Amino acid sequence: MCGIAGFFTAHKNEFDLAAVAARVLPQLDHRGPDDRGMVVVAEGRCALLHTRLSILDLSPAGHQPMATPDGRYWITFNGEIYNFRALRQQLLDCGEPFASQSDTEIILKLYARYGADCLAHLRGMFAFAIWDNTRQELFVARDRLGIKPVYYYAHKGQFLFASEVRALLATGLVPRQLDHIALSEYLAYQSVPAPRTLIEGVRLLPPGSWLKVDAQGQVAETRYWDALTCAEPSAAGQSYETSKRRVNELLHEAVALHLVSDVPVGAFLSGGIDSTAIVALMRATGQQPHTFSVVFNEQAFDEAHYARLAATAVGAEHTEIRLDDQRLLAELPAALQAMDQPTGDGINSYVVSQAVRSAGVKVALSGLGGDELFGGYPSFARLGKLKRYLHWWGKLPAALRNTVGNTAQWFGEPSIVASKTSALLSSDGQLAAVYPHIRQVLSQAQRQSLLTDQFWQKGQREIDPYEKLLHEALSGTQAGFMSQISYAEARTYMHDVLLRDTDQMSMAHALEVRVPLLDHKLVEYVLGLPDEHKISNGTPKRLLVESLGKLLPPEIVQRPKRGFTLPFDVWMRGELRAYCQTRLTPERIGARGIFRPAQVTRLWERFMQRRPDVSWSRLWLLVTLEEWLEQHQIEIACR
Repeated sequence: MCGIAGFFTAHKNEFDLAAVAARVLPQLDHRGPDDRGMVVVAEGRCALLHTRLSILDLSPAGHQPMATPDGRYWITFNGEIYNFRALRQQLLDCGEPFASQSDTEIILKLYARYGADCLAHLRGMFAFAIWDNTRQELFVARDRLGIKPVYYYAHKGQFLFASEVRALLATGLVPRQLDHIALSEYLAYQSVPAPRTLIEGVRLLPPGSWLKVDAQGQVAETRYWDALTCAEPSAAGQSYETSKRRVNELLHEAVALHLVSDVPVGAFLSGGIDSTAIVALMRATGQQPHTFSVVFNEQAFDEAHYARLAATAVGAEHTEIRLDDQRLLAELPAALQAMDQPTGDGINSYVVSQAVRSAGVKVALSGLGGDELFGGYPSFARLGKLKRYLHWWGKLPAALRNTVGNTAQWFGEPSIVASKTSALLSSDGQLAAVYPHIRQVLSQAQRQSLLTDQFWQKGQREIDPYEKLLHEALSGTQAGFMSQISYAEARTYMHDVLLRDTDQMSMAHALEVRVPLLDHKLVEYVLGLPDEHKISNGTPKRLLVESLGKLLPPEIVQRPKRGFTLPFDVWMRGELRAYCQTRLTPERIGARGIFRPAQVTRLWERFMQRRPDVSWSRLWLLVTLEEWLEQHQIEIACR
């Protein structure tokens, strides 16, 4: 795992690449503290940068940027290719020589042979850029599920890319201008929906996509993979027993591949089904897992009992990281500094990643993706129940639906419940229109009441970004309803919050986190299965649980479902109170011209009064935003 960056300009001597690189590399050192590299090509018009976290081939032979022997292709690569050994053997059989034992060289050789089609051969997580000296073009690609990020900025023949937005800002070539639309979307979804970022003009390359930059600096994006369109067709007609056997095979295969490493591998263990499944599968390969979990003094949030039970059942070496409000207060400045883009989540990932890395572990496996793939979220049950009624309701005239929906807003003050109810009643009943409201943290009415008139008007779009994305993806699909929900969860909340948080918080400590449940072959198979194979029969995540059989302890399977949440509700009224309140004053966030100071103060007061319509997450969004704006000196003038 590493940090990558690069620059291209269509014009010679437009700016000093060496000087820009000197500003950028320190911004990526935390991602790759083991080595640094830079190459300037194309007569000074293109530079590739790299900071290395050595996982495979720890020798100098794995140094990046790396070139083909003839010097035509250069690569800077972040990620892991789990099937690289099989690919290496195939290339050796074709007569290809190798100078290293790294997976980086595999990508380079495949691109030289197949161009963009090399992506079809790769099984892993990745973001990389390849410069072609002959064609004078840059190729940038990202893995199918979007596990590893790559951001870019294109303007007047210039193209800049990096693993983090802060690295782009450090170039001095990207204006530190707040994107008003992205701001409103951040408040709605606790993270900015891709491809936007909070910086105007900076984009996140979508998952399953690649782009090329030609000699004139023109950028063209292409989607090469999509979870629904690439779902395995044969899965739809298979029996439940056959599907269980196949899922079992794919799970064992995925975890075995994700253990490929030249350094120690650990695992996050919460004691839930997903993380326990990963650890049990690690044990099935013959390894003794080293597991880590965060524990709390607050019993309502603590899952230590289940994590210990799971660790004991599989014979893991288990480490607990105790986190209380005082320790969090001490860690908070560094944790917020680690946020390349602000988020309403992620602190837990920062703390556990810090502990894992301190234990000398460079790689950790996570159960992320299990809820999305196997129907673990409440949204699967809720939307399943609503489906029939919403379909009937959606057939009514739009004017009637809008009238009834607007009426729902008349009762009481603007609240998330009233806004969601109103949105559901006004919608056409399709999943694309309904799902986004399930995931909103601040409703449209709440955002409008908080933002100044200028920022509210500038930040509006004709259609919600998630509604647009899902409408395009789900229209005409033959996938089952559960697979459609899986797609919605994976492409929105998982991609824009969970994966982004995992990347930025783990890489703050130079820890590589791998997610075997997002192996694309497993995803393609499960999304191709009929709904009846995945609907719960009283067993949570039935297909996952029954596929693994006796590998999972019954106490873990039958435990009450609870998402992993830090006790912020308690802590923000205790040790964190002064920290949060200071940042929400009229003199801090209220002085930026974005929010109505009186409304922010009122929101805080209602939270302190324990009003049910104001959860801690709504205030925490504002706290993290204020810290990020201050750290990065973002221009917020409303034009």
